[in-house]
Amino acid sequence: MKTEQLPKRWRSTAGALRAVQVAFDVSESVMEAVRRTAFEDNLSQPDVVRSILGLPISRRAKRPRLTVSLSEQDYQTLGERYQLDPKDALAIKERVLGELVEFARQKEAKEQP
Repeated sequence: MKTEQLPKRWRSTAGALRAVQVAFDVSESVMEAVRRTAFEDNLSQPDVVRSILGLPISRRAKRPRLTVSLSEQDYQTLGERYQLDPKDALAIKERVLGELVEFARQKEAKEQP
């Protein structure tokens, strides 16, 4: 469908409508090779796959970030752990971030001779 034929409210997302995420069931060795390459080359796993396939990779700056899915039960558990209201997602997120930063600091300290 041509962009002009799309409803007006969809036209700004026409490019996204054409892109389709594809998943591949692969062996553990393939996953490990892609993960290692992504880590070593400071790329995302999808960028490694695009590189392997000879497709262009967007080199725009990306925010380095980690993601995790948290359920209501997870927020309940974390709220108890941090003595916070489980509904205060922002405060919980800040505490989790602090814990991740401390984890990295300790790991780096152990690895230094």
